[in-house]
Amino acid sequence: MLPELDLIPAPAHAECRAGAPGYVALDERTTLDAGPGTHGTARWLRAVLGAATGLPLADGTGPGAIRLRISPDVAREHGPEGYRLSTDGSVADAAVAIEGGGPAGVFWAAQTLRQLLGPEAHRRARVAPAGHDWDLPLLTLADGPRFPWRGLMLDVARHFMPKDDVLRQLDLMAAHKLNVLHLHLTDDQGWRIEIRRHPRLTEVGSWRARSKWGHRASPLWNETPHGGFYTQDDIREIVAYAADRHISVVPEIDVPGHSQAAIAAYPELGNTDVIDTTTLSVWDTWGVSPNVLAPTDNVLRFYEGVFEEVLELFPAEVSPFVHIGGDECPKDQWKASATARARIEELGVGDEDGLQSWFVRHFDRWLAARGRRLIGWDEILEGGLADGAAVSSWRGYAGGITAAEAGHDVVMCPEQQVYLDHRQAPGEDEPMPIGYVRTLADVYRFEPVPPGLAPEAAAHILGTQANVWTEVMENRARVDYQTHPRLAAFAEVAWSRLPAPEARDLAGFERRMSTHYRRLDALGVDYRPPAGPHPWQRRPGVLGRPLDGAPPNV
Repeated sequence: MLPELDLIPAPAHAECRAGAPGYVALDERTTLDAGPGTHGTARWLRAVLGAATGLPLADGTGPGAIRLRISPDVAREHGPEGYRLSTDGSVADAAVAIEGGGPAGVFWAAQTLRQLLGPEAHRRARVAPAGHDWDLPLLTLADGPRFPWRGLMLDVARHFMPKDDVLRQLDLMAAHKLNVLHLHLTDDQGWRIEIRRHPRLTEVGSWRARSKWGHRASPLWNETPHGGFYTQDDIREIVAYAADRHISVVPEIDVPGHSQAAIAAYPELGNTDVIDTTTLSVWDTWGVSPNVLAPTDNVLRFYEGVFEEVLELFPAEVSPFVHIGGDECPKDQWKASATARARIEELGVGDEDGLQSWFVRHFDRWLAARGRRLIGWDEILEGGLADGAAVSSWRGYAGGITAAEAGHDVVMCPEQQVYLDHRQAPGEDEPMPIGYVRTLADVYRFEPVPPGLAPEAAAHILGTQANVWTEVMENRARVDYQTHPRLAAFAEVAWSRLPAPEARDLAGFERRMSTHYRRLDALGVDYRPPAGPHPWQRRPGVLGRPLDGAPPNV
């Protein structure tokens, strides 16, 4: 009889070998037998699982080993991220046999092994008493992801997240088998990446004098200056740490909108014939700034220099995509600018919308010429894209459907379903409530592939991504609260081949979550409890959105 598993994401196949009841125990004699291509996972097991269990996990073969191998058979059946994990003695020379379709598959199997050992295996040091047996049920699991893009977007521009907190987020992503970190590095409210040829981007653009406290309609302010940025070595460390966990990092540098921090640092980037850009500072409130980049060759050359350094920091083998934003670009300054009007006429793009498309297409071609793929928010569809460009569909499903039917790859991240800054319950206790009410159950019922999409278009859905915008998340604890536990539901949607939303086993998922909360406790995650926020997680009196009297779900 198969023991009741509490794994998240749920594996595709699980079975117990006939006549094999009981458990296998890991102990002081357990060794690691790492085959070619698996030594990264072996290092991770020693560092992480070894610390939690106190087991040495020395090199060695034999019937007590954890055996790591890459298997062409698993690759054919479950893909390069797929795996087979056996503890039932079917592999005679190992206590635990892990076979991955590739190095990533071996690593995801190791994450499953950690879950099978219990919540205590997620701690940084051993808490179990001496002599504790680390028991594993006797079973065979076979699994592989539904989507190759299982992402989390982290906005470090609105509120800066120190490097160590980003590394922690990568560990939490790996624990949920997520494999893409989309890092939102620039916006009106801050520039977070060192660019050596343009030092004022961080000298000036990385901090603001104060911050709006709550939604932009709130009358409250936090008067403490806020800022921070990642040095180029910080970025290299983040990228390398992610790669060790088989996570790609996608940098986002916004053009032509969401650029006030850059203009504050270098006023010549703005529309100087319309406003005195030398008076601008890094924006201290939320929303969409009217201050956008000027449509000049000098601006293009400036940002080409920025992207040249970005490409050096995010190598193509681990970061093939570069995000350029491309969304929410107000056109009022361009409409008032003689320079912009002359550029529209010179380029023959018709109007200001055409000018925005010209910006996007320029960097589309520029990145493609350097072997990279541009990705941007779904507004970039307006004006045409190169064949290799991809789309982040955030304004519902429509942009993703249009892009997929036109042959573009798509990452589904609609705000109505997977914006994790949105509130988790309709009650007044939710801190700074934003947007739609999206409960744990709502996220579990999210379907990334729009119903009715033709198979050839559906093949362009690379996957899905949950977005974490941080206007009202001032620190790590607030990010934890908004992200967890809903990230667990999202991770299962992104990894597992679930039935249609109405047929999903929500009760079974919630049962498994009872154990997963204990894992999150062991990992030190300040998640939202099922019964509602702790008193210290609330923000009484701080306005969110919608304001009082507005409809509950807009």
